Amino acid sequence: MLDQIVDGPDGWTGVDADADWAAEVRRLAAERNAVILAHNYQLPEIQDIADHTGDSLGLSRIAAETDADVIVFCGVHFMAESAKILSPEKTVLIPDERAGCSLADSITAGQLREWKAQHPDALVVSYVNTTAEVKALTDVCCTSSNAVDVVASLPADREILFCPDQFLGAHVRRETGRENMHIWAGECHVHAGISGPDLTRQAEENPDADLYIHPECGCANSAIYLAGEGLVDASRVHLLSTGQMLDEAGRQGSGTVLVATEIGMLHQLRQTAPGVDFQPVNDRASCSYMKMITPAALLRCLALGVDEVDVAVDVADAARASLERMIAIGQPGGGE
Repeated sequence: MLDQIVDGPDGWTGVDADADWAAEVRRLAAERNAVILAHNYQLPEIQDIADHTGDSLGLSRIAAETDADVIVFCGVHFMAESAKILSPEKTVLIPDERAGCSLADSITAGQLREWKAQHPDALVVSYVNTTAEVKALTDVCCTSSNAVDVVASLPADREILFCPDQFLGAHVRRETGRENMHIWAGECHVHAGISGPDLTRQAEENPDADLYIHPECGCANSAIYLAGEGLVDASRVHLLSTGQMLDEAGRQGSGTVLVATEIGMLHQLRQTAPGVDFQPVNDRASCSYMKMITPAALLRCLALGVDEVDVAVDVADAARASLERMIAIGQPGGGE
């Protein structure tokens, strides 16, 4: 089966996710004492073969508590880095090391150093969707579900540098009313592409639908506007992390829900609440980086022990401290 794998323009291909593939993946995972983690935005067949599916921080914390020797992180590169930061003694593999992230890439460590130099007394709050080097320069990390709590916990007289997502930052500023908060102009290209007009059109066509909106989305402000103007019942508008979407889905029961996040999330939502009609606000909202983790890539990774992710000890120690400060505040929530 390994000799069928080829490296194409969209990643590793040549293997179908059939019963033989699944059996071989499970055999290789057992042989390596590996735990397979799959992010909610992964291909359905990758989610289904994984030992654990969820958001990146939650998965990393689960993996740290297992007795596995190897963590295979089916996600993008910064997620595998977070797993290594929290499990420095374990081997961490990502099925395709080329799987990057436009949001994490929207701020570099060098750019953050320059920004900090312009605001020397400010505290840095970084979303977990950042590189290890950025986390290492951060005072406290946050997730989309606890970003408001993290910022609210910091001294009111200290400036805040919030990075990298401008839409999540705008949500936090709106909820906290914090005026001394500077927001980096970064974004996830997939979430930014889920626009206000997309949401407005879908909401008009589905007037009784609930709305699950990820705070990273470009349509988040539009959702609040629609509710404020009475065009959508405010009780139907939910700004949620991916983990919170699953919790809300479990309470939903029936009806239609319009979902504004990467479309891979629909697989988990439909499994959680099969009686609900989940529909994407934008059916083209697919992350090409997430989809680089193919069945062929996972098989290759487990068979050959590639691609390993490592983080320098000093960087990992500093990054871990920023994550631990977040956890100490409480309600660490989900990763995205």
